[in-house]
Amino acid sequence: MTTTTETERRAGRAAAALLTGVAGFQLAMAAGAPWGAVAYGGGHPGVLPDELRVTSAVAVPVYATLAAVAAGVGGPRLRRAVLRGTTALLVVGCAVNLASPSLPERLIWVPVSAAAAVLTWRAAPARTAAGPVGRTASRTA
Repeated sequence: MTTTTETERRAGRAAAALLTGVAGFQLAMAAGAPWGAVAYGGGHPGVLPDELRVTSAVAVPVYATLAAVAAGVGGPRLRRAVLRGTTALLVVGCAVNLASPSLPERLIWVPVSAAAAVLTWRAAPARTAAGPVGRTASRTA
């Protein structure tokens, strides 16, 4: 059985804070905040159109769940899988935001995505010497 290290706990708390902030941003846009210039490619300055507001509303519980996992909710195997997957998606998000035609979006979301990617990677429970978290030592013939 593995234990969560202090580094994993700190990274998890920081990742949870960033992901909660992103959830709050998405919630505000879903509610009509005029921040379209820094989201979805910046093609909709002001309040987002209804379909993107729905997309933002759907993103809120996703980010909130990821924040909860980063903060320590779930067993080590689940947390490792979710946080490693989240890291991969955040790296893709960095690339997408870097390609955005919106300079404000690039300036805000590339660093946020990159920081969250590093933190979710660091927050994921490590594998044990016996193999993946929660598995027994491999059999030898």
